[in-house]
Amino acid sequence: MAEENQEAKPSETAAARGARKTRTGEVISSGMNKTIVVRTVTRVPHAKFGKIVKQMKKFYAHDEENKAKAGDTVRIMETRPLSKLKRWRLVEVVQK
Repeated sequence: MAEENQEAKPSETAAARGARKTRTGEVISSGMNKTIVVRTVTRVPHAKFGKIVKQMKKFYAHDEENKAKAGDTVRIMETRPLSKLKRWRLVEVVQK
């Protein structure tokens, strides 16, 4: 019975890992070591008027190899807290 629980655990963690949020955005700063700042743009309807408006948000992401530069389009994924502000990590550079 204990063996069944141990086998079930890795599949549960793999499913949880697959459910992590991802965002695509533009790198606006890469001056820090192993950290990039990514700006994402979300289009949502205005609550009162219904007009589509853009919402911009900045995310601090971990870039282990310092491969993303300012102006690149990147995909980031949610991860455990790495510092006070960093909760995302770089998955890939979509466009240089």
